[in-house]
Amino acid sequence: MTETPLAPDGIPLPGAPAARPLAGRIARHWAPRTPPRRGLLAFLGPGLITGASDDDPSGIATYSQVGAQFGYSMAWVMLFIWPLMVAIQEISGRIGRVTGDGIAGNIREHYPRSLLLVIVSLLLVANIINLGADLGAMGAALQLLLHGSARLYVVGFAVVCALLEVFVHYESYVRVLKWTAVSLFAYVATALVVDMPWGKVAYHTLVPSVVWSKDYLVSIVAVLGTTITPYCFFWQSSEEAEDERIDPAAHRLIDAPGEARAEIGRIRIDTYLGMGFSNLISLFIIITTAATLNAHGITNIQTSSQAAEALRPIAGEFAFAVFAAGIIGIGLLAVPVLAGSAAYALGEAFGWPTGLSRLPKDARAFYGTIAVATLIGVFINFVHLDPIKALFWSAVLNGIVAVPLMAMIMVMARQKRIMGAFVVPRPLWAMGWLSTGVMAIAVAAMFATW
Repeated sequence: MTETPLAPDGIPLPGAPAARPLAGRIARHWAPRTPPRRGLLAFLGPGLITGASDDDPSGIATYSQVGAQFGYSMAWVMLFIWPLMVAIQEISGRIGRVTGDGIAGNIREHYPRSLLLVIVSLLLVANIINLGADLGAMGAALQLLLHGSARLYVVGFAVVCALLEVFVHYESYVRVLKWTAVSLFAYVATALVVDMPWGKVAYHTLVPSVVWSKDYLVSIVAVLGTTITPYCFFWQSSEEAEDERIDPAAHRLIDAPGEARAEIGRIRIDTYLGMGFSNLISLFIIITTAATLNAHGITNIQTSSQAAEALRPIAGEFAFAVFAAGIIGIGLLAVPVLAGSAAYALGEAFGWPTGLSRLPKDARAFYGTIAVATLIGVFINFVHLDPIKALFWSAVLNGIVAVPLMAMIMVMARQKRIMGAFVVPRPLWAMGWLSTGVMAIAVAAMFATW
């Protein structure tokens, strides 16, 4: 009997003549594979996925309300926020790639455990509430398109997201997330099929037009809170560390300074384009709802599905369907990112084996956290919890977590005992502190106008 040729790690080689045993097939399925990067989509990674997930159904609801209530006058906010987002996300990505650990792992190693547990606990609660609201929005959007039971759709979406995250090979799953991000172009298509005054859009995007009213300032706070969110910091940092772990040719930059120039350049480009893509889509949502809902006197939109439904009589069936389909598409990306960032944070906090590249049996607690977070998100949709109140409390918790977490990230990024020779340069550090300061003002304003 001919034996199956094995690689040094015991995994059957491709093209082996004998049938592989089940264990060997599973091992081969999960073994890291790093094909040569080809094309822009392959080059982009954590930055693109993080940026796209930031336009989750909850964010779509916020941007739709802003466009419906204030028209084009808040379009400039998305251009203003972009460099602030880029700074804090690039720094988060650098921390993961330099140290080989996510943000929670670095806090665990270098700072008091009590501080870590408070931050991770608040992140978990905020993520799960947000996850539940996103599942609800996806179910409502599919109900608009197909009718049927929104709750049944919620369960279906939760099962699909959890199964993909747990059982699909890491690199294949990352490709799925990247292609899911393309669904956000639905909002570009919607803007292109409605009557859009592009000159007015360009003016309000480039020239700030602040309305000194409580509602306007609260809406700016809401946009900042929706756009600069803690789960994005955790996700991008942990994914950079994960990508380094699964690539046999890659190393922590603190151990391999020769890789730094290429990797830091990649992180910068990935983050600039990913956050730029995110904010461009947010801008299109604002101007689409401004050109349709606000122009027709509809100024009170509470959920993303309400925004889609309101488009139907104004912009037609195509715009309605594309807008609703976009909610579902981006939800399929955002829900796994919310559950995954919670699992990374909790796993790193307690020193568990973490990572979507691991076999489920090797990271039971990590994958268990993903499953439990998703299950609680489903449960939220069955207890008659007001989705608007849920999103409000999620925003409050995100605000509470964001400012001290951003300050801690900025401190870590300049400490040589953590970053070695790769402490962030002063211009990036200054922009990161500016982002932290703006976020602090936004949170203070949120509480002042409560």
